[in-house]
Amino acid sequence: MIVVAGEALIDLVPSQPPSPDGPLPALLPRRGGGPYNTAVALGRLGSPAAFCSRVSTDTFGAALLRGLHDGGVDTSLVQRGPEPTTLAMADISPDGSAGYGFYVEGTADRLFTLPPALPEVVRALSLGTCSLVLQPGANAYEALLRREARRGVFTALDPNIRPGLILDPDAYRTRFRSWLPDLGLLKLSEEDARWLTGAPAGAGVDRAAVRAAAREWLAAGPAAIVLTHGGDGLTVLTRSGDEVTVPGERVAVVDTIGAGDTVNAALLHRLDAHGALSYPAVAALTGEDWADILRFAARAAAITCSRAGAEPPFAAELAA
Repeated sequence: MIVVAGEALIDLVPSQPPSPDGPLPALLPRRGGGPYNTAVALGRLGSPAAFCSRVSTDTFGAALLRGLHDGGVDTSLVQRGPEPTTLAMADISPDGSAGYGFYVEGTADRLFTLPPALPEVVRALSLGTCSLVLQPGANAYEALLRREARRGVFTALDPNIRPGLILDPDAYRTRFRSWLPDLGLLKLSEEDARWLTGAPAGAGVDRAAVRAAAREWLAAGPAAIVLTHGGDGLTVLTRSGDEVTVPGERVAVVDTIGAGDTVNAALLHRLDAHGALSYPAVAALTGEDWADILRFAARAAAITCSRAGAEPPFAAELAA
């Protein structure tokens, strides 16, 4: 089983592009949150998956749990509380990319507490996004990462940086580096990697600098780092020095909500298909293996981008 730990929230997505002279568009509530989307995507792909979080008992929280159940995701590790559900206001650009504003004060996920040791059937743990930023829950998620890694569980991280939520960027970058020795797989976008290097705000992505930083991060712990390049595809860098890149799948983009989360799930699902949900097994993968894994993730993300909101594909869609 793969456990995904982190926030579940509601994305408020404009029903149509706003017009400077027209009325404000209606906001459509969509289930979301990076870890939540990853768990749902894993379930849809057919991987045994469980979600570990604190979810509100309000109407939105009930809808989030229904989405997990519908996706075949185990919810026995979900904590419940009366606090409100986190809201994310999505701003969709003309090219389909999404920016977010968050309403997080006093919400359920922030009060997540460290659960008992995960069941023995758990082979991998995935974390990321807001849950590792917002205290006091962030400390509990961090403790979960360290404890399970040291028990031999394969760990994966997608920082999925939301700069507006990070009040002290330098402190967060220090924490990020402290997680590296406990990671098996690090996945992040080029933009996130650029931010983590401390490059000035507004600077473009210097791919050579990003790769140099990734090599430093690899030396600190992970067996592999996967970098996403938006529509241009994905690259994996490994501790053995290998570098494999695959192109993105061309598709008419509706929006990019949930695309990176779909990549997370697809990577873990395909690693499992290669028998590689362990540090030594990931380290032993060949370039050919990685090309297959990355192509699968690119196809899955393209399907998500072809429809509104975080709607990852089912296994049958990828088989077709």
